[in-house]
Amino acid sequence: MPILLRNIRLDLDAPLDELPDAAAKRLRVPRRAIRAYAVVRRSIDARDKDDIHFRYHIELALNEPPALERKRLRRLRRNEVAWIEPVERPSPQEGSELLPARPIVIGFGPAGMFAALRLAELGYKPLVLERGRDIRRRHRDVFLTYYRRRIFTPESNLLFGEGGAGAYSDGKLYTRVNDPLAATVLEKLYQHGADPDILINARPHIGSDRLPAICRSIRRKIESLGGEVRFDARVDDFHIENGRLAALSVNGERMNVGPVLLAIGHSARDTIRTLACRGVRVDPKPFQIGVRIEHPQEMVDRWQYGSLAGHVGLGPAEYQVVAKGAAGRAGDLFSFCMCPGGMILPTHESPELVATNGASRASRGGEFANSGLVITVDPATLTDKSWRANAERVLKRSALKDWFRSGDELLDSAGARSGPASTALTGLDYQEFWERLAYSATGRTYRVPVQRASDFLARRTSDGQCECSYPLGAVWYHLRAIVPADVAASLEAGLSILDRRMPGYAGAEAVIAAPETRANAAVRITRDRATRQSVTTANLYPLGEGAGYAGGIVSAAVDGLKAADTVVRRYARSA
Repeated sequence: MPILLRNIRLDLDAPLDELPDAAAKRLRVPRRAIRAYAVVRRSIDARDKDDIHFRYHIELALNEPPALERKRLRRLRRNEVAWIEPVERPSPQEGSELLPARPIVIGFGPAGMFAALRLAELGYKPLVLERGRDIRRRHRDVFLTYYRRRIFTPESNLLFGEGGAGAYSDGKLYTRVNDPLAATVLEKLYQHGADPDILINARPHIGSDRLPAICRSIRRKIESLGGEVRFDARVDDFHIENGRLAALSVNGERMNVGPVLLAIGHSARDTIRTLACRGVRVDPKPFQIGVRIEHPQEMVDRWQYGSLAGHVGLGPAEYQVVAKGAAGRAGDLFSFCMCPGGMILPTHESPELVATNGASRASRGGEFANSGLVITVDPATLTDKSWRANAERVLKRSALKDWFRSGDELLDSAGARSGPASTALTGLDYQEFWERLAYSATGRTYRVPVQRASDFLARRTSDGQCECSYPLGAVWYHLRAIVPADVAASLEAGLSILDRRMPGYAGAEAVIAAPETRANAAVRITRDRATRQSVTTANLYPLGEGAGYAGGIVSAAVDGLKAADTVVRRYARSA
């Protein structure tokens, strides 16, 4: 039976073929006793800056009888070695209920893509409805029409289109989801063009420059198996009869439906509002909001690797930080979606908004590193009064006086609701308010408002040359005027904490961009645990980030696979 040997040390400059020698030494056997081996996991151990090295988990087989193998393994600690039990991943057993029509998947991001792929592989020939465009046209809309000409396309941007928000992300595949299907997701991505390193790296990523081709490859696989992907297919409405989803309006035309897998992504706010209006249960949930901070990548390398920064074996460094208690009652200020050698991107789905996120290419070779710095918001704490106070405060700045006569007008422009804080959609309105505010504050040009971290702490506006990776340009602005008061207070406390830990983190070379509002969904389209259908609407299967059940590419893809399996277990394939 194969053996899993954990935490085999290898120096940075050591060749990989020394691994079996290190494994043999650990097992106290001669090198020739190892019949075969394969790397399962690779990570960098940088806890001691004077002794940075690689750690490997390897799977191996010995040229020895099982009884002798077990005797040798008993000498080792349990955290060093384990027997590898074969893991079977059987396909779900096909159900007996007649499938009324082919399954429909709404949205072609990670959740919808993997749901459709699974259904297609099992012979169910799904129909995918994606409001955006295919990756080639989408690429043109983003890089030529938007970045160069500043013309925003609401249905084809960094959020909507083939691959969803994941197509132009960093492609981070690290997840805390402990599910065997996570390995299936990585294997499928590798089969469709991802680097094989994603199968072994402790924190794998693909890169924004490689993801589009992978998305296109998966789509073609779905089509080759009888599935269909329709682009420019916007779902306008949901027709619910007797508590069951009976039809969709697609580009204004009614379509009767079989099972519908809803994988719309967390930024399809218009669709979420429509669902709520039609009586589908949508509940508020905690979400994150904050800013994105950018540093020179060389600085991050020094923090993490000390004198070994720049070593060819290490690559660009990343970090994950928490400033405990910086957010007061709300808890901590913490990093999110850290992008080594990356760029800050615009991530909004509607005109006249500014929102930030991050991405990196496969090489992570950019000059800057960026990360979200966010706090968690409890929707029960949101009040109309707090929004109005910020609106009135920001109107004191001359840049906005020409556009808004009062705080009420600014609130109305952002779609912010007045009413009880328990409203299910309060979180969506709250996010949009700050995005609209940022757009207005910087001259309605889609530039991003930024401030040096040192100036933020000193309460002064930054000046001089503004260097930022944001592709639409940046403008200096006093960020305290355009972020929530609790975010500003958390930043003031948290930046000081992090700067002591990593000198320069809050210095003059650190640039803060705002706002960061798309870290996760602010609502949950509540589903039944057993059937995975909406608790109020039969035949509707909410899944992925947009439904509030995932938080990244892998977890969303796993949720998509499980939703597809649920449909398969219920329905028999159509003839």
